[in-house]
Amino acid sequence: MAYAHGFKANPHWLPRPKPGSLSAIPGENGLPFIGNTLRLLKDPVGFGKRMATTYGKVYRNNSFGGPNLVLLGPDANELLLFDREKIFSSEQGWGPMLNLLFPRGLMLMDFEKHRADRKILSVAFKPEPMRHYAESLNAGIANQVSGWANKPLNFYDAIKALTLDLAADAFLGMPLGEEADRINQAFVDEVQATIAPVRIPLPGTMMRKGVKAREYLGEMFAREIPKRRADGAKREGGQDFFSQFCRAVDDDGAPLSDAAIIDHMNFLMMAAHDTITSSATSLVMLLGRHVEWQDRLREEILSFGLNDGGGVPTGQLDRLVLTDYAFKEALRLIPPVPSLPRRALKAFSFGGYDIPAGTFIGVNIAYTHQMPELWPDPTAFDPLRFTPEASKGRHKYAWVPFGGGAHMCLGLHFATMQIRILMAQLLSRYRIELDAGSGDEWQAWPIPRPKDGLPLRFVPLD
Repeated sequence: MAYAHGFKANPHWLPRPKPGSLSAIPGENGLPFIGNTLRLLKDPVGFGKRMATTYGKVYRNNSFGGPNLVLLGPDANELLLFDREKIFSSEQGWGPMLNLLFPRGLMLMDFEKHRADRKILSVAFKPEPMRHYAESLNAGIANQVSGWANKPLNFYDAIKALTLDLAADAFLGMPLGEEADRINQAFVDEVQATIAPVRIPLPGTMMRKGVKAREYLGEMFAREIPKRRADGAKREGGQDFFSQFCRAVDDDGAPLSDAAIIDHMNFLMMAAHDTITSSATSLVMLLGRHVEWQDRLREEILSFGLNDGGGVPTGQLDRLVLTDYAFKEALRLIPPVPSLPRRALKAFSFGGYDIPAGTFIGVNIAYTHQMPELWPDPTAFDPLRFTPEASKGRHKYAWVPFGGGAHMCLGLHFATMQIRILMAQLLSRYRIELDAGSGDEWQAWPIPRPKDGLPLRFVPLD
């Protein structure tokens, strides 16, 4: 079964619905062959708002190779993400974008297979490994940020390099050394290929670069697996994710295959540094624009006392309540994954429309996060939206930067911990001063990033 631009579907995938099966749903097809893809990539927020204003909260679109539906609002988020009736496939939703780049990752698994692999991988996020990661993160962040004083800095580039080093330590348990730049570029090439207009790896295309990057990273992981398994057998294994995946077994005592470990590591390494890079950058930008919140977070951080590394003691991190609110508000305003795709395995109804099996469906997280009926003055930065009092009665799926349901981000607690440690290290040392116009324009896809890199200066506290 061939899909758009030569993409090959897996044999068990449903065929596309018959042409015209979505014609009763309002929307537009766009230009021949490319549909609305270029318009969507150019201004996804503006495009989504225009479509919602014109057609309502259920609309038909044509992008990335074929017709799809967009469902807007928290009820739509709950329907697709919680998925009580197991109607929606994450594998077939993400597949056209990710299948050549991140095959067999958790996002490309459904139902029992997803549950089984998620259970195996969750051992890496239990309390003891998390304490190890916290110590490692604190030392690594302190070492880097101590050298950021009073120098012009493009924060996005600096934090991307730092989060890759941190991911290598926590996830791989090894320094990247001379390969660091090549590894970083490989992840960049993979991520950029997810939105490549040409979906087959022809020479000279973005998709070709992404597929070659995946091959390179896969070979790097494959070289290490035998050693990690041997260390585990001798009970000398490390606490890093990679070593734990190599030691993990399923309910029947069987270990993960080499291919499964490679694919999980490839996806998790990308997510651990690219999405955290985006989230950290948006938070630092917003704190740079709202000095009063810098001061409030700094006061909170300093109130708990600092350890020898200049950060908040690990046992106190959960008490950084205002810091947590500010991070949540940054994720609301600039979610690192702006939309989530699924595919209907069965016919269903929503918003007064009957939708056939095989339909590609998307929920627009960024749109829901700015709905004024849910978030008064939605473009304002107001961390106090997340106090218990302000959150009372708000729809559970009004805020979903980590997804929801069975596919809720496995690393959300790791990401939150890393951001708290980063903020503690930065704000206990520096004031954030943005350059004029810094961060005014962002590239929204595939993962949000400021087009200018967010130039700023970290000024030491008096």
